[in-house]
Parts: sequence; C-alpha cells; structure tokens
Amino acid sequence: QIQYTGGTTGIPKGVMLTHRNVVVNTMQGRFWCANFREGKEVFLGAVPLFHCYGLNTCQNLAIATGSQIILLPRFHADEAVKAIQQHRVTIMSGVPMMFSMMTDSPNVRRYDLHSIRVCLCGASPLPAEVQDAFERLSGVKISEGYGLTEAGPTTHCNPIERDHPPGSMGLPFPDTEARIVDLETGLTDLPTGAAGELIVRGPQVMRGYWQKEADTQAVLRDGWLHTGDIVRRDEQGFFFFLDRKKDVIKPWGETVYPREVEEILFQHPAVHEAVVVGMPDRHYGEAVKAFVVPAEGSSVTERELIDHCRKSLARFKVPVAVEFRSELPRTIIGKVLRRALRDEAEVPVGSAQAPRKAV
Repeated sequence: QIQYTGGTTGIPKGVMLTHRNVVVNTMQGRFWCANFREGKEVFLGAVPLFHCYGLNTCQNLAIATGSQIILLPRFHADEAVKAIQQHRVTIMSGVPMMFSMMTDSPNVRRYDLHSIRVCLCGASPLPAEVQDAFERLSGVKISEGYGLTEAGPTTHCNPIERDHPPGSMGLPFPDTEARIVDLETGLTDLPTGAAGELIVRGPQVMRGYWQKEADTQAVLRDGWLHTGDIVRRDEQGFFFFLDRKKDVIKPWGETVYPREVEEILFQHPAVHEAVVVGMPDRHYGEAVKAFVVPAEGSSVTERELIDHCRKSLARFKVPVAVEFRSELPRTIIGKVLRRALRDEAEVPVGSAQAPRKAV
C-alpha cells in the first residue's frame, strides 16, 4: 500500500509499505499491549483510519484482538466523551489535540471515563499539562509512543503496565533496533544522554518512496531509516523526542529546540496552544517566534509571555515576537503545519514588538 506523509515540513511523499510491514507492526503492537483481552476490548475509533496511526493502533489492533470499534465520523470532544461512557470504551488511541479538546470541554466532568484501561498517544509530542489533566479525569496513564509513516508507523512506545519517565516516547518495539547518531554525518553513534538523530531498523520499515529514488536513498542507508528526528536516550534505555532536525532554530549560532520553548509557554495559564518557529533576523541570522492560541476567556499580552519565558529560558531561546491566533493550521490528523507558520513569519525589526492584547 502507499501511505502519504503528513507534509508538515514539506511536500507529502508516497511511502511504500508492504503487507508484511503492516502485519508485522500490528503484531509488534499486539505483543507490546499484552494485557489486551481477546474479544473483550472496545476501541474508540477517533483517529482517521486512512492515516497509518489510526490504521495501526485502532483498526488493525482491534481486528487482531477480535475487538469492537466505536467509530466517530469526525472528532468532537463532547461526542467522544459521551461515546466513552455509553459504550464503556476500554482502549483509546489519540493525538494531543484530542486530549486537549476533551480536557477543555466544559461538559467533560458530566461523563465517566474510568472504563478506559489503555490510552495511547502519538503523532506529535503531548504537552505535560494536557497529559496531567486527562489522567486526572480518566484515572488512566497515557502511554506515549513514537513513529513515522516510513516505519509502518510505530517504532517506540512506553510500557503499558509499568511506570515510565515523564516526557518519554518509550522503548523500541520488539525486533526494532534504534541508534542515535551525529547530526552532521549520521555515521557516529553518540553516548547516553547526547542529542542526535534517531535511526531505526526493523521489519516494519518501508520499501521506499513511490517514484522518488533520490529521496529513498537519502533516508535509507545500509538498511537503516534516518528519521530526521532529534532524540536522546537515558540510562534506562528510554528515548526522549527533542525536535525535528528541520525545526531546530539557530539564533547566534546556538541551538533552540522549539518544543522546549513551547513547554514553557504551555505553563502560562492564559495559553491554550503554542507553536514556536524560526524566522529570519538580520542581527542574529534566525530568531524565535511564537504563535499562541489564548485560553478561552483569558487576556494576555505579548510582553507578558516574553517575560514569562525569560524566567525559565536562556536569552537566545526567548521569543522575540508572539503572534496571537484563534486557531493554528493543521493536517487532517491534527498535527500543526509548522512550515505554513514559518512561511508566514515576518522579518522583525530586531526586537520584540510592542505588547498587544489577545482578543
């Protein structure tokens, strides 16, 4: 089958996944989720099934375990929590936007979500504040995973039935090898704790890109898939996602991972969503710009958010500009289209703009 990449950082590419790739990745997930009960689970089908994440973690896993799927044509927070209570959903896979919308819904506390036994999250990093809020509501721990279309998609996941470090994307799936290599050549393995590019090898890795031989050769080298993602590994073997190589910002020649800045912005009570991108700057080469969706009913200025970041971040990591939006551009599965925001980022006059109120 041909699955297209999300196009969050460029033009979508057709990923050639064999039947073996798809079946193996389903079986890897089945082995990982060993506590799934044959014929007794109820899956919430909230993630689009035409996307490889929904195809694998919802449809294929449900079929592999003889389980029921409660399909939602489109995701609406109130309909989702109602379906969870009505059908006693036991397994849920979602993306950060879904968990955020459910926790923000004024009606969510009217429903009992405690039937959920296993909760999976993927597609993009889950903000800690959103994770904590949903876990308090449902009583279930969210297990974040990691993957990409080119790998069927899943390569890593946190353990389902034991504790894992906060912010971890998990451990490699069975029969999956993972290395962290230098960003310059992609050849040198890095030590524990060092940040580098994740490369993976396993039976779920794609055959290549459809009619794009040069692109295939660029990412598939000696059997290893070069993901383009920057990660680190701790002493227990858990992996932590830092950012996409293409998203790293380089002010003053320093390295800024957008996710680090976004996590600080999320800690402000007036921030509902935050995305950070790099924009051209005539003084520093590149500068940090934040796009923020304010929390409903809140009022915050650009200066207040910049000052908030200054309390926790090095000077070169602090946004020089904050643009307020009512919503952010997204793919069909809910990933933010960073490239669209980068294209829109304006060249600043050198420093933060005058404060303005969010409306």
